[in-house]
Amino acid sequence: MMSIPDRLLRLQGASNFRDLGGYPGHGGRPLRWRRIFRSDHLAGLTDSDRISLSDLGLAHALDFRGVEESAQTPYQLPGVTRHTLSIEPTVVQRLQARIDGGQALDAAIVSDLMADLYRRLVDAEAPRFAALFMHLLRTDVPLVFHCTAGKDRTGLAAALLLLALGTPRDVVMQDYLLTNQHYRHPPQPQSSLPADALRVLWGVQPAFLEAALAEIDSRQGGLPNYLQRRLGLDRAALAALAERYLQAD
Repeated sequence: MMSIPDRLLRLQGASNFRDLGGYPGHGGRPLRWRRIFRSDHLAGLTDSDRISLSDLGLAHALDFRGVEESAQTPYQLPGVTRHTLSIEPTVVQRLQARIDGGQALDAAIVSDLMADLYRRLVDAEAPRFAALFMHLLRTDVPLVFHCTAGKDRTGLAAALLLLALGTPRDVVMQDYLLTNQHYRHPPQPQSSLPADALRVLWGVQPAFLEAALAEIDSRQGGLPNYLQRRLGLDRAALAALAERYLQAD
């Protein structure tokens, strides 16, 4: 019997480093294992972690973190070229503005802000997601894309990639929600946010990704139109993507 690789790479310095291999794509063809990874940030990797990634043949890291985030926790990995695809974080700033304005915050408000973030990412950050696909089509070596927690910017990027490769939406959602099982957020300073609001902020919910998909369906003309017009993926590009990252029949 063929063994199935572990989806979660058990690293000491990154808790949400996951393989996108094995998910069903067009025609039921599964994604190839050990080619595309998604992760939280890589600045805390240990020497043992670096050896593990080197053994994978990892060659590129696509970093969705904002400029200040990257500057605060920089990293270099031997043999890995880092590409900056900066998407500036906004939710924490919007929360802080509400706190400074004396507004009470709760889990429902934070959830609404998170859903709004996902809708905004679909439109405003399409060029960064298009750049991700450009890299995927340009190279055929293992790569990882990540942000800070590997849950929102990375989560939407992973969803768009899986959808472009033909993965059913329910399976895409399953992958998205795995962050709640695996991500370990670092100790945080004392916060004025209530505990239930913090849990929303540090996790993912189906409603967040559903907000992005509804934005694509209702305001971007549907997924095929969005992939082609906003992300530059015409039929030839989608076919090339499938040829490269789906297993042969």
